[in-house]
Amino acid sequence: MSTLISGIQDNSFVIFGRAGMDLFADPIGVKSEHAEHFRSGLGGSSANIAAGISKFGGRTSLVTSVSDDAVGRFCLNELHRYGVDTTYVRSVGGEYRTSLAVYESRIENFQNVIYRNGAADFQVSVEDVERVDYGNFGALVTAGTVFAAEPSRTSTFRAFELAKAAGLPIIFDIDYRPYSWPSAEVAAEVLSRAGAMCDLIVGNDEEFGFMAGGMDKGLAKARELAATTASVVIYKMGEQGAITFADGKEIKTGIYPVTAVKPNGAGDSFMAGLLSGISAGMDLGDAVLRGSACAAIVVASPGCAPAMPDDDLLDAFLLDHPGPTAA
Repeated sequence: MSTLISGIQDNSFVIFGRAGMDLFADPIGVKSEHAEHFRSGLGGSSANIAAGISKFGGRTSLVTSVSDDAVGRFCLNELHRYGVDTTYVRSVGGEYRTSLAVYESRIENFQNVIYRNGAADFQVSVEDVERVDYGNFGALVTAGTVFAAEPSRTSTFRAFELAKAAGLPIIFDIDYRPYSWPSAEVAAEVLSRAGAMCDLIVGNDEEFGFMAGGMDKGLAKARELAATTASVVIYKMGEQGAITFADGKEIKTGIYPVTAVKPNGAGDSFMAGLLSGISAGMDLGDAVLRGSACAAIVVASPGCAPAMPDDDLLDAFLLDHPGPTAA
């Protein structure tokens, strides 16, 4: 546990996973097929996490691949704008393409169309991850999508080995996206293998249930990981809040209710808020609540990375909000 906390408190993160371009229908409430205008923004789980941490003053470096085209360059420009280091982002040619998400700011009948054919981020190679100076960071963060295809899967497991050799704790957002995987069976096996190597694991009840082979087994899976291989496991339950398993204890926390305009981006903002809270010296319960507040801010605003809060926005939200629900 001490290695995990001290690594996060270094407030410098090497982050693995995709960056993408988001197009979201404007104004709020309009369906994509009826929209006359779309706004653009940085997307992709890992890029969102990196942008969120950077907004809170953390140092982040993203390890991924983007297509050598206008969409890939858009992502690079956006990463730079948020202060995310792109030293380890490689542009790839050919038919590989940066992910594109087209979605809308509405809850009822929400649509999110993901274009990931020939996804460029899956082209991260062993050579790419071996270029990283792991000793320059306090912790490694990854989203589970990196394991969905080769060569990214093998490369990220190699990154885990190199991070561990350098003394870095590994932070894992399960982030299970069925459309990226060849089968549910492969996903369950690979994600479980990855989870067993990690120090901090964050997932929702469905993701832990998936790893365990049934929704009714997810909570037990989270407890098992916390008791065996991970220092901290955070089991998110949507409107019911979260349970954090650490040092043999169970910390239950609520959520910050808001009027949501979309469902996506919450998990990425939660991770950014959680890690920035721990890096600032908060105890785990307070850091989880900080992550929950960040998630609430993002679902109440259009876009993903553009909606991630900074300290001023988070402070204003906490000042105006009546507070979290009971655990």
